[in-house]
Amino acid sequence: MPKITRLTVLFVVVILIVIGAALWWTLGRQHQRTELALYGNVDLRQVELPFNGSERIAAVLVQEGDRVRQGQPLARLDTARLAPQLTRAEADVAVQQQVVERLHHGNRPEEIAQARANVQAAAADAANARSQFERLQSLSDSSAGKAVSRQDMDAAKAALDNADARLAVNQKALALQLAGPRREDVAQGEAQLRADQAQLALLQQQFKDADLLAPLDAVVRSRIVEPGEIASPQKSAFTLAITDPKWVRAYVGEPDLGSVREGMQATVSVDAFNDRRFPGWVGFISPVAEFTPKSVETAELRSSLVYEIRVFVKDPGDELRLGMPATVHVALRTGTK
Repeated sequence: MPKITRLTVLFVVVILIVIGAALWWTLGRQHQRTELALYGNVDLRQVELPFNGSERIAAVLVQEGDRVRQGQPLARLDTARLAPQLTRAEADVAVQQQVVERLHHGNRPEEIAQARANVQAAAADAANARSQFERLQSLSDSSAGKAVSRQDMDAAKAALDNADARLAVNQKALALQLAGPRREDVAQGEAQLRADQAQLALLQQQFKDADLLAPLDAVVRSRIVEPGEIASPQKSAFTLAITDPKWVRAYVGEPDLGSVREGMQATVSVDAFNDRRFPGWVGFISPVAEFTPKSVETAELRSSLVYEIRVFVKDPGDELRLGMPATVHVALRTGTK
């Protein structure tokens, strides 16, 4: 009888151990599937902002830590050498516009009337010269060349030729006045105007670029230049930190990858505010596996393959800082196995 009692007790103990292990495993699995904890660091975008010109810096208007709005001037270049070039370019465009307008309008009526008058005067001179030459020619023929000298005949012939030539020149000048500018001249004038306008636009943009503006709402992280320095497009003047959006760069293991999807709600906690959770959502899941970065503390082995995810965080008070260690809490779907 004692032997049977010991076997019964042993059997009951084994049954209780099995039931306890199964219960522990079930409860642990349910807890794991209720919330997934991931580890990473707060990240945000930064902008290296250089000038777009190479001039001396006249003023720097912001300091490190200043909040700036989109379009706000951060620094300004000296425009003493650029302003006269801009004025000259504006004058060149104005002059060429008048040239093009004159070509399009053609010759003035007064110029055409003047050309007609010149033709009429030249025609009258030619008719008079021809009458004198014909009169001398008639006298010479009637007197067998005795009444008029050969020299007078040559002079009259030369005067007639000159008058006819002047008449032809004035007739051609009138034709040109009536025809107006050639199409090639008009096209050349318009092309020159476009070139002058392009040069003016370039100088206007350079003058505008003398003010270095904030491209978006941000915080000045680094002020690298000071007044008096020579700016360069290759040298950054400011480093801006974009405070919106912010995200936590975390990593999820392959066994849990199927439980996380883009758009899932999540919360973020950090040691500096251990009594708060910042709301967020899963915005990106990498399609490529990688080894766990050393900066990420996880319970799994460092050699495990993981997938990067980005959990975007709502931080209207701008309390989260770049690089701050954070824990991501992803609420999994109820009943997920």
